[in-house]
Amino acid sequence: MDIIPQIIVSGLAAGGVYGLIALGFVLIYKATSILNLATGQFMTLGAFMCLSIMGQTSAPFYVSFMVTMAFAALLGVVIERVILRPLIGEPIISVIMVTIGLASILRGLTHIIWSPDYRSFPPIFPPQPLDLGFAIVPSGLLWGFIFAMVCTALFAATFRYTRTGLAMRATASNQQAALSMGIGVKNVFALSWSFAAVTAAIGGIIIGNISGISIHMGDIGLKVLSVIILGGLDSIVGAIVGGFIIGLLENFAGVYLDAVMGGGTKEVVPFVVLVIIIMIRPYGIFGKEIIERV
Repeated sequence: MDIIPQIIVSGLAAGGVYGLIALGFVLIYKATSILNLATGQFMTLGAFMCLSIMGQTSAPFYVSFMVTMAFAALLGVVIERVILRPLIGEPIISVIMVTIGLASILRGLTHIIWSPDYRSFPPIFPPQPLDLGFAIVPSGLLWGFIFAMVCTALFAATFRYTRTGLAMRATASNQQAALSMGIGVKNVFALSWSFAAVTAAIGGIIIGNISGISIHMGDIGLKVLSVIILGGLDSIVGAIVGGFIIGLLENFAGVYLDAVMGGGTKEVVPFVVLVIIIMIRPYGIFGKEIIERV
């Protein structure tokens, strides 16, 4: 079996999960112009919460999943109301630094509650891999990709075709105009954080099912930062496309460059892309170029 189709299929599957997590970054940025650097910790918290519910109550996965989503949505609203809302009007860099502090707090709480031990999810998806003839997709990666794409489509449809999505798009376009039309901008902010927390939690559950969970899995949030910079901070389509590109680059680097460089290139490639994109096209592939005239 040719290795290149296998690399492409696996890279696209991983990239779909990255795109879902990146969607949380984009939703917050579009509505509030804030870059949430605590996304990785939302992922970790969601994964541990779902695993704990399944383990402590013996509840089936779908019940644990729904409870975790409700918890994540509530967490997003509480964080926006209590921590972020008092910072409205403050310099953006101050708000970003607060999200860094929030990430440290959530990571510390996760460490205290669950300890730093590595954990594995019980089997959630059917174990049989999918044989495409030209490539074999592992079960966890296959179902994770399908799950991520379905969730991404649902969020994108909500953003595009519902009254809630219309309010979010109006707020993202012009907050003052949205206020003049009677849209509750502060409620949109809370909803954006709620959606972002949910997408991160889903991403954490998917990744946890594939590779297990620990308090360090939140580091993937920094990797996803390269996805949204590549695709465009304010583009939902860019989040998906950027996820696919980074997933492919990671897999090709892991196969072809690790042997030459002695390993580790797969983890470095997303950040190399991040630096290059910032230097060449800082607004990303699908992002809006902002021109300031003085």
